[in-house]
Amino acid sequence: MAVARDLRTLLSLQGFRRLLSVRLFSQGADGVYQVGLATFVVFAPEEQTSPAAIASAMAVLLLPYSLVGPFVGVLLDRWRRRQVFLYGNLLRALMATVTACLMALSVPDWLFFASALCVTAVNRFVLAGLSAALPRVVDTERLVIANSLSPTAGTLVATAGGGLAFVVRLAVVDSDAAVVLLAGALYLCGALASLRIPVASLGPDRAPSRQRLSVALTDTVRGLVPGLRHLASPECREAAWALTGMTLMRFCYGALLVMLLMLCRYALAATPEEGLALLGLAIGASGVGFFAAAVLTPWAAGRLGPRRWMAVCAGAAAVLEPALGLPFSTAPMLAAALLLGLTTQGSKISTDTIVQHQVDDAFRGRVFSVYDVLFNVAFVGAAGIAALMLPPDGRSPSLVLTVSAVYVTVAAIMTRCARR
Repeated sequence: MAVARDLRTLLSLQGFRRLLSVRLFSQGADGVYQVGLATFVVFAPEEQTSPAAIASAMAVLLLPYSLVGPFVGVLLDRWRRRQVFLYGNLLRALMATVTACLMALSVPDWLFFASALCVTAVNRFVLAGLSAALPRVVDTERLVIANSLSPTAGTLVATAGGGLAFVVRLAVVDSDAAVVLLAGALYLCGALASLRIPVASLGPDRAPSRQRLSVALTDTVRGLVPGLRHLASPECREAAWALTGMTLMRFCYGALLVMLLMLCRYALAATPEEGLALLGLAIGASGVGFFAAAVLTPWAAGRLGPRRWMAVCAGAAAVLEPALGLPFSTAPMLAAALLLGLTTQGSKISTDTIVQHQVDDAFRGRVFSVYDVLFNVAFVGAAGIAALMLPPDGRSPSLVLTVSAVYVTVAAIMTRCARR
């Protein structure tokens, strides 16, 4: 098969393998860390979690960096991307250790969230840098399959990391702090893996800046405008539409995730421990969907084009998510989680490919940082809407139907874009 041949070719490329190893350690650690936070915030037996509390936690962790996120890309276009992976993962290892200590000491919530916020902030640099660096290690003809394998492998490893965190939390040690310490160890492994990559090989093609901080910040503001202007130009129109569609799908993902958390916490489980185990199964089902997207997307995007494939994913979700979600029972919910993973990841692979094809390398870091900010804003906005619509047990037909309507909108946008 052509896909298998392309995969063998990609894995034979030393630069791609090394970049992939950094992604796998980094995102595996992300999965462990996020589950550690979720179990601490949502499934603590002494806490009565509400959708509003979940939305507030998401806002505290994500919104501040949505305000400064566009500046991440300008800095990525100035700094060596390999150094971002090295120092970023070292800093996250340190801050994850601090977070674990704060959890064990039962400090005030604001101090715990401040520490977690630092890990989230560095995550913005690492993930945007991984996407921006990918075209430096593969050729244009294999960029679609690289976008299928690399980010999807990262997502699968993040899911596996989440599963490992569940196992550690439920079967090994009853401590969220221990789970977060495990994440810190994996971040350290990601930093060590980046040392195998030559410093200058991932770009950008300019020497690191030696300017003072004040001058660098001024240049950052000035550099942001050309990046946005480039994204708005006619030659990047497809990239702009793809980012719009993916932002809306991220909104759907966030809303359904909050609903899933509440269902697992209250409606579908008798105890927090049972709810945590059920959430682990749902995340596993979603991981199967991510894997299916990695297999299907290169073939489907090759035959239909990335834009039409996004339209198909959104259209399928618009029909099947309500059909599977409205019963609010365990088996259909797990099937809906699998479908959500497939359609969301399939659309993300397509969006990554469109952006990488259309955006010039000099602006790519800035555009991917804007992409990341849109993800955060859509996710937090979805959590806020879910907090307003969800009852205490998480059963909300109106939320499911609203999400379906958004999926219909995305399918219409991408169908029109493909016709153009």
